[in-house]
Amino acid sequence: MHKKNLPKDSIVREYDIERFDYKIQPNDIISVRFNSLARKEFDFFSNYNNQQGGGVTNLGVSGAQLIGELVDEKGEIPIPVIGNVKVAGLTVFQVQDTLQKLALHYFESPIVKVRLINYRITVLGEVGKESAITLGNNRVSVLEAIGLAGGLTDMADRKNIKLIRQRGNVTEVQYLNLLDENFFNSPYYYVYQNDVLIVPPLKQRPFRLYAGQNLALFVSTVSVILLTLNLLKN
Repeated sequence: MHKKNLPKDSIVREYDIERFDYKIQPNDIISVRFNSLARKEFDFFSNYNNQQGGGVTNLGVSGAQLIGELVDEKGEIPIPVIGNVKVAGLTVFQVQDTLQKLALHYFESPIVKVRLINYRITVLGEVGKESAITLGNNRVSVLEAIGLAGGLTDMADRKNIKLIRQRGNVTEVQYLNLLDENFFNSPYYYVYQNDVLIVPPLKQRPFRLYAGQNLALFVSTVSVILLTLNLLKN
């Protein structure tokens, strides 16, 4: 069906986008916050929190906040009293549930909140603003990421966007075609931690960029020559 004949009052197509939940990897940084109703002398996390320089967050009488735990190469983070906890391969919510169960041994009515705080991507090339972007959540599509970078320029090649992705010790390079509707079903539809998107220019970009300037210069030069010749004749 030609684009001009597409119905304007009904859905043309539908796509079932696969659910995406980012899983923690080594070198990620996560924020962990513990809150409880327990008496302060039984709060094993208070001293640790004070050593980190953070304020105590209370729910009831006491609580503590752990900020910026780096996931080591084994995929673990250190938790006071509890020890090292395996978090790699888990989603943020799964880590939260795991720590919640462990905290039950030490807290009265514990509440655990976990956030990934270094979810960052880089967007380069033909976009409004090349930049490294720290994302507020871990479910952002490639299209949203480009939008956060100011969107595509008129000269952007939407059919050959390069995605560089790090998976452990392996670096993947994938080319994406944003004009292909099947892109919605692509495993690369969502961005990952440390992804790099490079938007190349169209092949005609140099021509469009410089042809107008050169043509204007040529016309100006010819005009000056003709004017000079007329003056000499007179």
